[in-house]
Amino acid sequence: MGEQIRLDKCLTMLGLGSRSGVKQLIRGGWVRIDGEIIREPERKLDAEQSRITVNGTAVEYKAVRTVMMNKPAGVLTAARDKKQRTVLDLLPPMYAAMGCMPAGRLDKDTTGMLILTSDGALAHRLITPGKEVGKTYEALVDGPFTQEAQARFAAGMHIEDADGTFDARPAKAVLLSPEGAQSLVQVRITEGKYHQVKRMFAGCGLTVLQLKRTKIGSLNLDPALKPGDFRELTEAETALLEQEETDG
Repeated sequence: MGEQIRLDKCLTMLGLGSRSGVKQLIRGGWVRIDGEIIREPERKLDAEQSRITVNGTAVEYKAVRTVMMNKPAGVLTAARDKKQRTVLDLLPPMYAAMGCMPAGRLDKDTTGMLILTSDGALAHRLITPGKEVGKTYEALVDGPFTQEAQARFAAGMHIEDADGTFDARPAKAVLLSPEGAQSLVQVRITEGKYHQVKRMFAGCGLTVLQLKRTKIGSLNLDPALKPGDFRELTEAETALLEQEETDG
């Protein structure tokens, strides 16, 4: 038997209205549990095992929600901001109500794969450097990516710039293709220091023009997701993130 939850709280977490609004729905006879009309907002139920309908439409409750988003440029990786759009603004209110938060962050102008979850243990696994869950990026830089630069990434490097000082762990960097006077490079890191990928390229005399995260651990960004789109992870995808500590 799963966790018992109040009906009004359940419907509020599903984004069906404010607490007072869903109470009106319930008292008005619009909500059924397993076919039975329920008029008591305080009625408790096993929301994951019960069949809930609102005005004849089935709604699905999950105790944990985890989504993959293709983050667009110009959006903050934050729960809320008074002046700018955040990744939570791109999701239906249900996800914020259920406590979904970004597991890690991408810079405002960086695009690509972002995981948002209400599972605190999963979020901790993905963002803790000691777990060494790899993050893979494609970076378009403003010059040739030489074997010397590749070797510097592979050896790890000491970064000392206007943003501070840190020692970057060894990272795998591979030239995907020259783009005229520019280069497209795939980079895999196992930590997430502030502006780390950009700062490592800067340490090699290169400026990142575009940066996209394409993979977390062994899980690739779904190519069907356009910028700003999202979908919930399958059970198999969630299990993959939960069980691995490094990707190959």
